[in-house]
Amino acid sequence: IQSLSCDIVVNIQGDEPLIETAIIDDLAKALMNDNGAVMATAIKVIENREDLNNPNVVKVVINGQKNALYFSRAAIPYDRDKKNISCYKHLGIYAYRRDFLLQLKDLPTSFLEEAEKLEQLRVLEAGYKIKTVLTDVETIGVDTLEDLKRVEKILE
Repeated sequence: IQSLSCDIVVNIQGDEPLIETAIIDDLAKALMNDNGAVMATAIKVIENREDLNNPNVVKVVINGQKNALYFSRAAIPYDRDKKNISCYKHLGIYAYRRDFLLQLKDLPTSFLEEAEKLEQLRVLEAGYKIKTVLTDVETIGVDTLEDLKRVEKILE
């Protein structure tokens, strides 16, 4: 990206083949509208409760301004009082400010990143803000052979 003349770079991860263009646009707009955020990513309400215990479905907790507080492979937040609270899953797409992306490679690997195997935790641990964009579009991250078969069936 060093040779690119742009302000925002969108990275669609290869395991998310069903990402829609509207999500790409929404992520870019989120960064344009929040100068304090260096990254943006898409999230969706978890509708299938089995996803809460699936470590291949990354969960995210957000604050009132829709900034990410934490990402985990575990079920978060814990619904202690069984109030059926909304939980969110993270979709494999990011938007970055170009200048930050050039710095990201130099940030040291963080403790939480190593523990969860989630690179976005490096950004949070370094004190940066990740804006989230809520979508109702269902995507399927391809992490298993079963996931691949589901996506192939949809694409047929």
